[in-house]
Amino acid sequence: QVQLVESGGGLVQAGGSLRLSCAASGRTFSTYNMGWFRQAPGKEREFVAVIRWSGAITSYADSVKGRFTISRANAENTVYLQMNSLKPEDTAVYYCAADRRTSGISDYMGSYDYWGQGTQVTVSS
Repeated sequence: QVQLVESGGGLVQAGGSLRLSCAASGRTFSTYNMGWFRQAPGKEREFVAVIRWSGAITSYADSVKGRFTISRANAENTVYLQMNSLKPEDTAVYYCAADRRTSGISDYMGSYDYWGQGTQVTVSS
């Protein structure tokens, strides 16, 4: 079992930056691919970014490419999401998730086994 706890959300003006963190419990964090998803009010949860267990491969949604960066520190059991040039449409609850599969990275919610509780990000115009 893995527990995930997100932090770092808040209120920021458009054009600003935030860094989200996701701390994981358990000794197997370094074997999991880790993803970030978000859910805006009245919308479905959507993929944001994913990083392979080794950190060597990443992938991003087109809407955040070039503005967001996912990274991880396996020694600290933590995955990060650096968000720059934030826009009001980035407002959402952001969730981190862990994928136990050893195959390639996924942008599909159903691939993920463990989820955090989420952290609110609000971008004002």
